[in-house]
Amino acid sequence: MRVVLQRVKECNVKVDNKIVGEISQGFLLLLGVKDGDSQQDAIKLAKKISGLRIFTDNDDKMNLSLADIDGSVLVVSNFTLYADCSHGRRPSFIKAARPEISEPLYEFFCEQLIENGISNVQRGIFGADMEVSLINDGPVTMVIDSEDLK
Repeated sequence: MRVVLQRVKECNVKVDNKIVGEISQGFLLLLGVKDGDSQQDAIKLAKKISGLRIFTDNDDKMNLSLADIDGSVLVVSNFTLYADCSHGRRPSFIKAARPEISEPLYEFFCEQLIENGISNVQRGIFGADMEVSLINDGPVTMVIDSEDLK
């Protein structure tokens, strides 16, 4: 599983011009699932993200976690995170898991965030054409892959 994490002051996701998920301070997570990913990947990734200390404290140091600031998360599914652009000009998405595999893992990942103490977890609509709006805070943007976690 791969996440593009953006620390945000606020963000929302719309489907058909209707807001379906919205948060104030916290993380926007674009989540990609590849073939071979499992619930163990979701557990590791959710635990890592929930504990990341990347919000600034009174000394302007990245030292606070989501729990410390009572932050929220908006999770948006994004199969294009597994695009292969190594050949030609048209990306291949063959590494991305099929929806019947990735949707349950997406939902499980969201539930794991809640299990790890994140009280407000908002979601996009899996597989929908979505419009994401955000105010990036910092900017702080990170890519985290479950394969890299110990």
